[in-house]
Amino acid sequence: MSVPQVSRGGAGDGTAPGASPGARRTPTRRRLFDAAVTLIAEQGFSATTVDEIADRAGVAKGTVYYNFASKNVLYEELLRDGIDLLADSLRQAADSATARGGTRIDALDAMIRAGLDFIACSPALIQLYVAELWRTNRTWRATLTSVRGRAQSVVEAVLREAVEAGELSGELDIPLTASALLGMVLVAALDWQSFQPDRSVEEVHAALSRLLQGRVGGGGQAAPA
Repeated sequence: MSVPQVSRGGAGDGTAPGASPGARRTPTRRRLFDAAVTLIAEQGFSATTVDEIADRAGVAKGTVYYNFASKNVLYEELLRDGIDLLADSLRQAADSATARGGTRIDALDAMIRAGLDFIACSPALIQLYVAELWRTNRTWRATLTSVRGRAQSVVEAVLREAVEAGELSGELDIPLTASALLGMVLVAALDWQSFQPDRSVEEVHAALSRLLQGRVGGGGQAAPA
């Protein structure tokens, strides 16, 4: 599983001081992310060592510390970049749907499909992200809160546009609904990958789409309790 990087810059993000933007997007960093996410998903964060990450990535241990100040920083950046990529995928799906003349409900449906496709390609990353949501004592909690907010804000923006356009009820609790939709996709996709892998992405999308249309979409009318 490959997790593309988003350049952050500077020693504050764990990169080597003075490293150029190009250096921060090298194949080496991608290999380290791939190795870390796979190992941590297999055996947990605490049990995974820097030596194992380096070995899995096929690099020297010093290379890990050249790119990241510590294992904690590597993991924090892995979560940040991965969820940033998910947020970008959701936004692009929504924009494409509306550019084709679709409604905001169509945009939300497109985001569901984009989320499923993303998780199908990056199940270990999403598994780690969901697990971290329940932990409050991690040093990267603030970063996790921030990246979660970015992904959720993408959904909130489309819901807000739908309310303003009269496609959804003005009584809709936008933040909670956005959280519920995002959570639905994450949990349903992980359940699909773990327990129902014989199902196609089209089947899973169709089921979630029906939930969206029945519970959120309602032509401006509040969904039944």
